[in-house]
Amino acid sequence: MKPWRGCAAALLLALPGCSQAQPTDPHSPLVLERTISLPDTRGRIDHLAVDLADHRLFVAEIANGTVDEVDLEAGKVIGRIAGLGEPQGVAWLPATHELVVACGDGSVRFYDTELHERARIALEDDADNVRVDPRNGHVIVGYGKGGLATIDPVRHTVLARLALPGHPEGFRLSGSRAYINIPDDGSVIAADIDQGKQLARWPTGLHRLNFPMAVEPSGNRIVIAYRLPAALATIDTASGQTLSLGSACGDADDLFLVRDHILLVCGAGHVDVIGADGQSAWAQTAGGARTGLYVPELDRLFVAAHGHPAAIWALKLNLAQPQR
Repeated sequence: MKPWRGCAAALLLALPGCSQAQPTDPHSPLVLERTISLPDTRGRIDHLAVDLADHRLFVAEIANGTVDEVDLEAGKVIGRIAGLGEPQGVAWLPATHELVVACGDGSVRFYDTELHERARIALEDDADNVRVDPRNGHVIVGYGKGGLATIDPVRHTVLARLALPGHPEGFRLSGSRAYINIPDDGSVIAADIDQGKQLARWPTGLHRLNFPMAVEPSGNRIVIAYRLPAALATIDTASGQTLSLGSACGDADDLFLVRDHILLVCGAGHVDVIGADGQSAWAQTAGGARTGLYVPELDRLFVAAHGHPAAIWALKLNLAQPQR
């Protein structure tokens, strides 16, 4: 994600959601457990990944050119990869015990458990979001002016490329299907990554800047957030029809579906928790903190906050707590 897509640009476009952080809603099922400092980290932070076996969180610090390794048990940074060209997407590969880092300079790099580089692949430019195909462990990376690359994580080679009508932002996998936000094209794309072809293009109409996305476990619906005008949409994946359209913060970069709730990470400095009945509550974070990672095995949401100091906010999710 490039800097102009942040809160400053949202202000210029008169988007909601770039005000001061709100105090935590007392009805929120998200509770701050602790913050973990990210020393010597300046500027915007992008995406996160987790290594459950060794209790590590990896943080792509795009403006700092670094990826930090955080020990979740000790609550501190224990390692760092430096000298990267805009690290954006990260993923942990438990099968090969490797960390994948996708960078704005177009490189996709693989690191071992000691954070030593093992391999590097050059795509075009702007290697961004990274997903791991749970069926086979393949690494899927969005990049360039319009493409998804499928990478073999054992041989570290590109297996296939899927052409797209613009740079892919948030995308999700459901079996062989990929659902991809293309804000430059004003569309959502449905594609088959096994066949390497686009299946459908769904225009976003008057709503633009569609960045974060989540897919229901059934694969029947996706949820996306728009920034202009700010909205949260549920889309049927069989027809492309928008089933619901509601209000949302204007500077979200990650969202997650957790049982029957939506967690929307907002750059205004809060996380919105939206229930199936449309009722919402929020938990305070920090201004500009618009990326995060929900880890279902831990029932925790980790939110990346830049600032002084930069930090990871660890929020415990307790959906048994009643909401309004």
